[in-house]
Amino acid sequence: MLVSSLQLQTPKTPTPLYLKFRTSHRENIRYLKALGIIDPNAKPHNLPSPQAVDQVLSTISFLKSKGIHDQDFSRLAFLCPQLFSNNFDTSEIEPVFDFMITDLHASVQESRGLIVNCPYILFSDVEYCLRPTLEYLRGLGVEKLNVPNKQKAFLLNTRVEKLRVKIRFLRSIGLRYEEAASFCARMPAIFGYNIDDNLMPKYEFLVGEMERSLEELKEFPQYFGFSLHKRIAPRHWHLKQRNVTAKLNRMLLWGNEKFYSKWK
Repeated sequence: MLVSSLQLQTPKTPTPLYLKFRTSHRENIRYLKALGIIDPNAKPHNLPSPQAVDQVLSTISFLKSKGIHDQDFSRLAFLCPQLFSNNFDTSEIEPVFDFMITDLHASVQESRGLIVNCPYILFSDVEYCLRPTLEYLRGLGVEKLNVPNKQKAFLLNTRVEKLRVKIRFLRSIGLRYEEAASFCARMPAIFGYNIDDNLMPKYEFLVGEMERSLEELKEFPQYFGFSLHKRIAPRHWHLKQRNVTAKLNRMLLWGNEKFYSKWK
């Protein structure tokens, strides 16, 4: 969704001033189109008014002061169009930038990367969501949360209770709390996996069909990161047909050429 329908009444002004103002307004419209905030094909009657444009430009100026680049605005406008509404107040999102610098110890560029990867984080409450999540993840031993990738961005924007669900799952299959915490610290991507459709089927295949132990899973948490149908099962069957047993990391980490040439 692009900003294309913000309409306010344009005040009447003398013709010379009006023409001069309209020239500036057209330049601003071109600028917002170039950034991807306004649909390049928007009809004239759907373009934002001068007052609305001024508000959007103010928001852009604020975001740029926080490290956001020109090439980032089209993504922000598409995923969070409310950022560029004519009644948006940048004070609503300023606490998130403060949190990233003060609590997360992220640099300006790291903050930018986290926000571009997950723009929704701008609208998360620092006190009730971001700070408790950060403290919980640090308590588990998850490190480098300021690294600006998609996984860390979405992880920071996840409520604590949703994170606890994965700890409870790991405990339900036999891990102690400390082991579950260490498991998640080594494999934080697990927090993004669905239990019923992903984790449980892989675990059942591991201990049932593959007859592997929980200890092997503890040694290689990355097991959960591989596709059951495209990687785990085909390679297991390939080895089983040859009466070969390999450690999980060798079975799954090797590329196809190395794996299938090793066990022809």
